[in-house]
Amino acid sequence: MVKGREGERVRLYIRGTILGYKRSKSNQYPNTSLLQIEGVNSKDEVSWYQGKRLAYIYKAKVKKNGTHYRCIWGKVARPHGNSGIVRAKFKSNLPPKSMGDRVRVFMYPSNI
Repeated sequence: MVKGREGERVRLYIRGTILGYKRSKSNQYPNTSLLQIEGVNSKDEVSWYQGKRLAYIYKAKVKKNGTHYRCIWGKVARPHGNSGIVRAKFKSNLPPKSMGDRVRVFMYPSNI
């Protein structure tokens, strides 16, 4: 813990899981990713997360800007189906190795 910090840590994000790309029977569309946000189980619950920022954080072999960690930023676009899955657009398409990995769903920007 950092010296001088009191109390519990506050987490400004909720975890999500990358399920794959948007797809049809024979095509897939890598410019749109499908995510499952923890605790979101219906289409109605997705509306609060629309427009929220996403961060896919991964570790690379080569150090860049003094760190091995990189980030691809994205945004929750809309619901996908009725079970709480969301469609998301990222600044650059997510790599295939990201399937099943975690993504951070931040609590901002607030759309209230």
